[in-house]
Amino acid sequence: MKEVCAIVGGQWGDEGKGKLVDILAQKFDVIVRATGGANAGHTIYVGNQKFVFHLVPAGMLHPGKICVMGNGMVVHLPTLLEEIEILKKAGVKISGRLLLSDRAHLVFEYHKIIDQLQEEMKGSQKVGTTRRGIGPAYMDKTSRIGIRAGELKNFAAFVAHYRRNLASLKKMYEFSFNGDAELRAIKKISKMVLPLIADTSLYLANALSAKKSILLEGANGTLLDIDHGTFPYVTSSNASIGGIIAGSGIAPSRIVENIAIMKAYVTRVGSGPFPTELKDALGDKIREIGNEFGATTGRPRRCGWFDAVAAQYSMRVNGFSAINLTKVDVLSTLKKLKICTAYIYKGKKLAEFPADLSVLEQCRPHYIEMSGWQEDISSAKKFHQLPKNCMAYIKKLEKLIGCPIRYIGTGKRREEMIFRK
Repeated sequence: MKEVCAIVGGQWGDEGKGKLVDILAQKFDVIVRATGGANAGHTIYVGNQKFVFHLVPAGMLHPGKICVMGNGMVVHLPTLLEEIEILKKAGVKISGRLLLSDRAHLVFEYHKIIDQLQEEMKGSQKVGTTRRGIGPAYMDKTSRIGIRAGELKNFAAFVAHYRRNLASLKKMYEFSFNGDAELRAIKKISKMVLPLIADTSLYLANALSAKKSILLEGANGTLLDIDHGTFPYVTSSNASIGGIIAGSGIAPSRIVENIAIMKAYVTRVGSGPFPTELKDALGDKIREIGNEFGATTGRPRRCGWFDAVAAQYSMRVNGFSAINLTKVDVLSTLKKLKICTAYIYKGKKLAEFPADLSVLEQCRPHYIEMSGWQEDISSAKKFHQLPKNCMAYIKKLEKLIGCPIRYIGTGKRREEMIFRK
């Protein structure tokens, strides 16, 4: 069994990380969500039930597994309690299984107001955030005024800190908001939250000393990373492997496997450049077949062909050891498939993913074309059981990215996954 395994989004998020986390969680003792907030949505199908996780680690569906919300997260407490209640009603035992880092920062209602105000201020340059207050919460963190979960242990000091922050932010952004109702609500739910709060970095260190295995779950995707993504159209945290390391408190030397999640095509939510986007009936068709609507917002996702240039860049930044190629089944009705192998910028071919957004926005994809398979692949359990053209497509992506594709998603359910040696 692997000691520590990380799962990272390799594209613009929404790659289907939750499914592999759910599958692999059976083999691990502790599952850790390291970054992001309720702007992420990990969807899992179990039988006829659908679970959408925004904050709680996706391993919670497996009895006996310990799930940790790491210090790199920003947490909206009412949303967390809602998720816990939904899981309880579904028969999932929570008691003694969920920990919240005392270093994780909290998201408040005033963060949501500021999120909306910031988007409106940007006009046509808006990022397209989920308006869940994630960015403003991370801003408070980097401004060193943020409020961490551990502060709930001294509620009087917590209230004083909250009021100072709110007064300062109201002056800065000129909005009206009375925080008394939120403070009353937090005081009420703090009785349920306090037992979850722990020094999770220490807990994980002790777990490793006890020879426990740990699965690290990332949020969003590498191309949305605050440093390595398509800035400024990115999330407010590090969505690459670096964020998982910092957001969990586990030393990088302990990670022995780093798995990328990539769709067999590409999607993006919100604004920002997307070289392979299909703005036609074919893009609409892929969206409908793949049910490409945000788990958090319900917004339709922009769809396009697989971008090997972006995938190679993601591979370089993260150093993946394996890839889970998801939603291969969505392409099963198409006669022809395209893969972007380079960009064309002002008549010249670019092989690397550009950091300059003005360059990326003008890039046009250089495609190779492959034949589709037009067969149902959902029942395939082995790689050799896939149609010949499907195997050829996967092998081509593998060669272009420079990383083995070891997990192949053939449908939305747990059992619809090929494990390729």
